[in-house]
Amino acid sequence: MRVLLIGGNGFIGSHVKDVLLQRGHSVRVLDPLPERYRLPLPDVDYRGGSSADPSALAEALAGVDAVVYLASSTVPSTSNADAPWDVSSNLVPLIATLDAMVRASVRRIVYFSSGGTAYGVTGDQAVAEDEPLDPICSYGIVKVASEKYLGMYGHLHGIRPLILRPSNPLGPRQGHDGIQGFVGTTLLRLLRNEPIEIWGDGSIVRDYVYVADLALATVIGAETGGCGAVNIGSGEGRSLLQVLDTMTTVTGVAPQVRFLPGRAFDVPHLVLTVKRARDVLGWMPTTPFQEGVAAHWEWLQRCALQPRQECEARSAERRHA
Repeated sequence: MRVLLIGGNGFIGSHVKDVLLQRGHSVRVLDPLPERYRLPLPDVDYRGGSSADPSALAEALAGVDAVVYLASSTVPSTSNADAPWDVSSNLVPLIATLDAMVRASVRRIVYFSSGGTAYGVTGDQAVAEDEPLDPICSYGIVKVASEKYLGMYGHLHGIRPLILRPSNPLGPRQGHDGIQGFVGTTLLRLLRNEPIEIWGDGSIVRDYVYVADLALATVIGAETGGCGAVNIGSGEGRSLLQVLDTMTTVTGVAPQVRFLPGRAFDVPHLVLTVKRARDVLGWMPTTPFQEGVAAHWEWLQRCALQPRQECEARSAERRHA
């Protein structure tokens, strides 16, 4: 199978590439930026550009069997700052991609929505895919609108969309710039012996999934014919304080914690059911949370403060040792 990853040089995309190659697929990437922590892979067809560039998009779609759409210009914590930009830089390029897919006769797309923001404020029970979608941030609203457009193109043009709603991913190669990813950002602060910032009192509960498990679900989705929305998570909830306890156990570093005022766009409790992922994809998460945190910590110690060339060289040495 020939797969185009749009936005495939990011954190999740880097792992999706790995799984696609391991399973014998041909990989093409459309992304304006290179991978942040790894050199280009020899077996990947890299194309500079984005889905907002009609020419680059048309050329990238030529001859592919499926698209995995990972591109996003915002994260939940930044999306409300400029909602028009959130719409124009995320929703509009997706619609352009769907139009281009119709012209190129490419029908299969796996789209990354958001299990963390699409549902909005929920109760204390795990959330299934048929729960109401009522997001409280622009990021989630654009994701839900994107899902609706995918459904429209399915009805009108035969596009076959699989919509993944992932929980909070963690693992090696996650950015740690402080705007997304509590685990990655906090582990880096522990590595640097810097204070940990928690918005609110630490009682917010989230579902976490290891990135390699998420990447496998993505590739299985591209390989199979299932459509509709599927949660990808662990099915287990952890408060921020519980997550911090696990990170302390893994690292052996006692954190200095600074509590900040709570944020209005943070839902208090979000855990995903994953029964549909098992039924539709034959997928279940296999990496325990503490094991995922340990893998992330080991990678940070090795790579976080190194240029990507040196990090990649050291990683290769470890693989061949």
